[in-house]
Amino acid sequence: MNAFIVVDLGFGDAGKGSVVDFLARHHHAHTVLRFNGGAQAAHNVLLPDGRHHTFAQFGSGTFAPGVRTHLSRFFLMDPLALQQEALHLRSLGVLDPFQRLSIDRRALVVSPFQRAANRLRELGRGNGRHGSCGMGIGETMADQLADDSLVLRAGDLPDRGLTRGKLRRLQSLKHQQMQELLLPRNALATPEMDLLTDPRAADEFADLFLEIITKSTLVPSAHALLHQPGNIIFEGAQGVLLDEWFGFHPYTTWSTTTFANALQLLAENNYRGLITRIGVTRPYMPRHGPGPLPTEDPALAARLPEPHNRTNPWQRHFRRGWPDLPLLRYALQIAGGIDQLALTCLDHLPPNALWKVCRSYSNTTLRPAAGPDFFHQARLTAALTDAQPRYAHAPAREFAPFLAAELAVPLTLISHGPTFLDKRLATSPSPQPVT
Repeated sequence: MNAFIVVDLGFGDAGKGSVVDFLARHHHAHTVLRFNGGAQAAHNVLLPDGRHHTFAQFGSGTFAPGVRTHLSRFFLMDPLALQQEALHLRSLGVLDPFQRLSIDRRALVVSPFQRAANRLRELGRGNGRHGSCGMGIGETMADQLADDSLVLRAGDLPDRGLTRGKLRRLQSLKHQQMQELLLPRNALATPEMDLLTDPRAADEFADLFLEIITKSTLVPSAHALLHQPGNIIFEGAQGVLLDEWFGFHPYTTWSTTTFANALQLLAENNYRGLITRIGVTRPYMPRHGPGPLPTEDPALAARLPEPHNRTNPWQRHFRRGWPDLPLLRYALQIAGGIDQLALTCLDHLPPNALWKVCRSYSNTTLRPAAGPDFFHQARLTAALTDAQPRYAHAPAREFAPFLAAELAVPLTLISHGPTFLDKRLATSPSPQPVT
C-alpha cells in the first residue's frame, strides 16, 4: 500500500494532471483521490494518440483502464460540470466514468446560483479582481461558514425535496446579496443575474442533480478505499502559493492546497501504508490571473507556448515568469517539505543556452506566519508586489539537477513532453512509513 500525494509548488498550472496520469500508470494505482478544490481545476492530459481532456473533477488517471476516482469530503463537486465532463470522456473512449466514481456524502455541492454570484462578485471588483475561476468555489465555502444548514452536500442529492428546498433558499439569498451590490448589466453579468430570478431553475436543477448522482456511488468516508491493497494517487488542485491560509492574500483560493487535507484523511482513516509527498513545478513560473509574479517577463510568452491555458473572462491572461527560487522555497516551507520533486515542461527550454533564474530578492525576504494570519499574508503580498529579483544563470541543459540541488530535494520525475511516454523516473527513493 502506497499513497502518492501530488501538489503544485507554484500558482497552479505546473502539469499535475500529466504527472498523475503517469504515476497512475507506472504504479498501477487503483484510485485517484481528489483532496481539495473543485470543478475549477483544469488538469490537462494528452495521450500519445492525440486524445486530450481537461480534468476538473474526475481524477487525471481516468484514461488508464480501471483507475477509479474518489471525491473526498474536502472536495466541492459541481454536478452539472461533472455531467459535461463525463460526456466528453465518453466521446474519447472512456465509456464508464460514472461507474468508476465514488463521492463522500459530506462533499459540498456548488449550485448554479453560487456560481452565478461568484461571477457577479468578481465582475463587481473591476480592476481589483482576485483572480477567481468563476466556478462558485469561494461563494459555496463562504455560505458553508455562515450557515452550514444552507448548503448542499452530495448526500442530499438523492432526496429531491430536500435538494429543491435548499436550491430555492440559495437562489433567494444570492439574488438578495447581488441586489445589494448594484451591479450594472452587461454581456457577462446579465445571464448570471437572470438565473437568480428564474422561477423554474430550482426545480429543474433538483431533477438534474438527482439524475446525475444516481450514476455514481455515495460513500460515508474514504475508509474502505484507504484500506484496500495497492497504490493510490492523491491529486491536488491549484498551487501551494494560492493556499487559503498561507498564500498571498487576497489572490488566493478558498481551499487548502498543501498536503494537509491529504495527510488528515490518511491519519483519520488509520492508513498504514507508505506515503510519498511529491511537489510539481515547471522550469519557469506560470500564473493564470492577477496577483504578484516578481519574475514576470512578457517576452517569455513567445518562447513558451501554452496551448491549453487561454485567456478567459475570469482569470484573463496566462502569465509567465523566470524560475523563482525564493517563491519555491517559501512553497516548500508552507507545505512542510516534499519527498520528491517532479519537473515538467523541460522540452520548453532551449538546450544549448543559459536560463535566467531568480536566486533572491534585493529588498524582501518571504517568511511564513506561525499560523493563519491574513494580515501577515497581505503584508507578504505587498512585499512580493514590490520585490526586486536578483538573477543568475544556469545551463538550460542542466536545469533539472541545478533546481533540485538549490532546493535540496530529490529529483525523481522529469518530463520532456505532454504525454506519459515523455516522462521518466530519475531516481526512486523509498517512501517513509507513517509514524
